[in-house]
Amino acid sequence: MSSARVDYIAPWWTYWLHNFPHINLRFQPIDNSFQPEEENYQQSLIFLACVAAAGLGLNLLCLAIYLSCLCCCHKDEEEESKKPNSCCVTWSAVTAGLITCIAVGVGFYGNSETNDGVYQLTYSLYNANHTLGGVDSLVTGTMGSMKSGLHQHLARLDEIFATRGDYVQTLQFMQQMVDNVIKQLLGLPDWEEAKVDLASIADQTARVEYYRWLTYLLILILDLIICLLACLGLAKQSRWLLTTMMVFGVLTLVLSWTSLGADLAAAVGTSDFCVSPDKFLLSQTKGVIGTDIVHYYLYCNQTLSNPFQQPLTIFQRSLTTMQIQIQGLLQFAVPLFPTAERDLLGIQHVLNSSEASLHQLTALLDCRGLNKDYLDAMVGVCYDGVEGVLYLCLFSSLASCAFTVMLCAIPRAWRQIACRERDYDDIDEEDPFNPRARRIVAQNPNLTNMHSFCSYSSSMGSQTSIHPPAPTVSNAPMSENMNQAALFGGNPRYENVPLIGRGSPPPSVYSQPYRNNYSPSMRATYLSMTEEQIRHFGNDFQA
Repeated sequence: MSSARVDYIAPWWTYWLHNFPHINLRFQPIDNSFQPEEENYQQSLIFLACVAAAGLGLNLLCLAIYLSCLCCCHKDEEEESKKPNSCCVTWSAVTAGLITCIAVGVGFYGNSETNDGVYQLTYSLYNANHTLGGVDSLVTGTMGSMKSGLHQHLARLDEIFATRGDYVQTLQFMQQMVDNVIKQLLGLPDWEEAKVDLASIADQTARVEYYRWLTYLLILILDLIICLLACLGLAKQSRWLLTTMMVFGVLTLVLSWTSLGADLAAAVGTSDFCVSPDKFLLSQTKGVIGTDIVHYYLYCNQTLSNPFQQPLTIFQRSLTTMQIQIQGLLQFAVPLFPTAERDLLGIQHVLNSSEASLHQLTALLDCRGLNKDYLDAMVGVCYDGVEGVLYLCLFSSLASCAFTVMLCAIPRAWRQIACRERDYDDIDEEDPFNPRARRIVAQNPNLTNMHSFCSYSSSMGSQTSIHPPAPTVSNAPMSENMNQAALFGGNPRYENVPLIGRGSPPPSVYSQPYRNNYSPSMRATYLSMTEEQIRHFGNDFQA
C-alpha cells in the first residue's frame, strides 16, 4: 500500500516524533499507531505531558534550593565583592532579556505556522464537504425527478396509448429503464453521513484553533511585558516592581512548562497520524464506505479503476435509450395522438436535465477533486501544522530558561539594593563630607553653624579659653576665604582657618585627597579621642 503512494510523503520530523517512546501510565510500552480511541494510546500522550510536568517540578525545586541558599548564606559586602556580583546580575538580566526576545520571535512564527496549517485543513474539509454535498444533492434531485415526473408522464401516456399495443410496450420498456437508473443511483454511497461528519469536524477544529491562537498570542505578549518590566525594575532599582515581576515570572514559568507538555503531546499524536493516515481513514470509514472507494480517493492512481464507472455507464446508456424512444414517439405518435405531445415533451425535459446532472455527477465523483483536498489537508497538518507546533515547543523551552535565569537574578538584585539602602542609612547626617548633609545646609542656611564631627565641646573649657596666635597662613580675612570656599563647595570650608582655635585634626585627615577614603572606622577612631588628646594633637601640629 505504501509503495503506491507517490503524491504524499510525510516529512522527516513526523517520523522523528513518531519514534518517540509510547509508554502508558503503567510504564508499559505500547504500539505507536494512531489510535485515539484506545485508552493505552491516550495514556501514552498523557505520559508525555507528565514528563513536562516533572520538568516543571524539578525546575521549581532547583529554584527553591537556590533561593534558600541565597537567603541563608551571608556573604561579605565589601566593595571588592559588590562589583562582580553587580556585574553578574547585569549580565544575567541581559541574557534573560535576549533569550526572551528570541523565544517570543520563535513563538510568533510557530503560532502563525500552526494557524496556517489548521486553516488549510479546515479549508480542505469545507471543500470536500461541498463536493460530497453536491454529489448527494445531484443524486437526490435526479432520483426525485425520475420517480415523480417520469412516472406521472408515463402513466398518462399509458392511458392515451391504450389502443396501440406497440406504443404501450415502448412505454413499459422506458419504465424499466427508469427503474434501472434509480437502482444504479441507489447503489451509490450515501454521502450524507460523511458530509455531516466533515462539517462538524471543520467547525470544531476552527473553533478550537481560534482559542488556541488567541491564548498563545496573550502568552507571548505577557512574556514580553514581564521581561521589559523586570529590566525596568533592575534599571530603576525598584524593589516592589522586582517582587511583583518575580511572582509573575513564576506564573509564566508554569505556563511555559504547561504549554510545552501540551504541544509535545499534540505534536507526537499528529505525527503518528501523518506517518500513516490511510490506515486511520480506512478504519474510520469501515462499514460506511467501501474500501475500494476509499482507496480510489486516497491514491487516485491510473491503475485504480473508478468504482462508480459501471453505475454511471448504465445511467448514461439508459438515458440515451430513453431519449431515442421519446424521439420516435414524438415523430410517429404525436400525429395520431396530439394530446400526448405535452407529456412526451415533459419526459424529454426530465431526461435532458438528468443528463446534465449526470455530467456534473461524473465530474464530482472523479478522484482528482477529493484527492486534492486530501493532499492539501495533509500538507497543512503534517507540514505547516506540526512544524509550527515544534517551534512552539522551542518557544516554551526558551521561555522557561529565560525566566529561570531571571528568577535567579532578581533576588540577587533585590539583596544588593537592600544592602545599598542600609549602607546609605548608616551615614551620619552631621558629616560635612556627606552629600546629603551639604544639600540640607544649602537648603537651610540657619544650619551652617552646626557642629561637625571635627568640633568638640567639653565641660572643662571652651574654644574661647584658647588664645591662638595671629594666623600667618593667609593675609585674606577669614570670611573672605570662607566665601571663596562656599563658591566651590556649596558651604563654607575651613582649610584656610587656623587649626588651634577650632581644635581640629590636621588637614591630612580630612583634606580633599583623603575625603573620598573617609570611612566609618576613621570617624569612630576620632570620636573616641578625649579632649586632651585632641588639644595635644593640635599643639604638636602647630609647633
